[in-house]
Amino acid sequence: MKKIAQETSVLRRSFLKKAGAGIAAGAGLAAGMSFAAPAVHAQPTLRWRLASSFPKSLDALIGPAEAFAKMVSAMSGGKFTITVHPAGELVPAFGVLDAVQNATIECCQTAPYYFFGKDDTFALATAIPFGLNSRQMTAWLFEGNGLKLLREFMRNYNIIDFPMGNTGAQMGGWYRKEIKSLADLKGLKMRTAGIAGKVQERLGVQTVSMPGGEVYTSLEKGTIDAVEWVGPYDDLKLGFYKVAPNYYYPGWWEGCANCELYVNIKAYEALPAEYKAMIEAASARAHVLMQAIYDAKNPIALKTLVAGGAKLHRFPKDVMDAAFKEAMALYSELSAKNPRWKKVYEDYSKFRADENMWFRFAEAGFDEFMHAQRL
Repeated sequence: MKKIAQETSVLRRSFLKKAGAGIAAGAGLAAGMSFAAPAVHAQPTLRWRLASSFPKSLDALIGPAEAFAKMVSAMSGGKFTITVHPAGELVPAFGVLDAVQNATIECCQTAPYYFFGKDDTFALATAIPFGLNSRQMTAWLFEGNGLKLLREFMRNYNIIDFPMGNTGAQMGGWYRKEIKSLADLKGLKMRTAGIAGKVQERLGVQTVSMPGGEVYTSLEKGTIDAVEWVGPYDDLKLGFYKVAPNYYYPGWWEGCANCELYVNIKAYEALPAEYKAMIEAASARAHVLMQAIYDAKNPIALKTLVAGGAKLHRFPKDVMDAAFKEAMALYSELSAKNPRWKKVYEDYSKFRADENMWFRFAEAGFDEFMHAQRL
């Protein structure tokens, strides 16, 4: 024990001697030099406005935008706040793109295919008939070339985009009368969105585009004969089944519907790196949240709709076949005349082919078995 104590004492004296020399040397250096203090970032206090294309009543759609804003605020300690405004409060539902592009507001939440009238390429960011399902879309955006190509496209509008929600596969809509064959679509007036309308028009449908808040009144008054929106959860709230009881599936024009956060590029580039990371993280969380909401609530809502008188129908085969044929023809025509569309669609379609091959064996094989079971 005595030997250990002596060794400990020697070590202590050696350490103190070296530490003292280090302190002295440091003091000497400090006398002739100045040192920068450790970097401590005093982040700016910012307040942004986010305009949504969706009304407050459709909580599954606008809710993820509110969750996004709440998360950004929490991560920034309340210094970066984003107020969320439903459709019509700041700008009209379909005016959000122009508002962000012109820096009237900093950001918006929307479904890009609402703006296909400006350029058909917008539709590829949300959904096209016989396109990707939601998991495939997320894979294309985050692991394929999707987000890279879309961001290149969106720079034409002074915007950087972030995926922020997906509804999953949608239903085929509500119809006053049954659709027993392709002939029943001729002359039908239907509310629809995106490039799906162009395909339906080739089938003889008269299409109308309008915000969700106006749809029920138009259907009730007979201004339109049919409407597609999202799926059971939202459709139940909007009450379409009360005036058009025939509910069709699948929504061949929307194997998924991807929503996005649009941010004015100058506003984004002016942000500190930490705030940029917050936007990316919070929008990714909101992206997952939206589909979780729909997948959890749609089954219950569908049961309620059927109990309330909704009649489920599968689209006739001749409708599906004709729609697929016209969709593929349309995409070829767009590729021939729109180089922006062609660049994105060529990558999209190749990715779709690979994904369909894989899902055929894995997801579809499993789902087919499980759907046959009585659980």
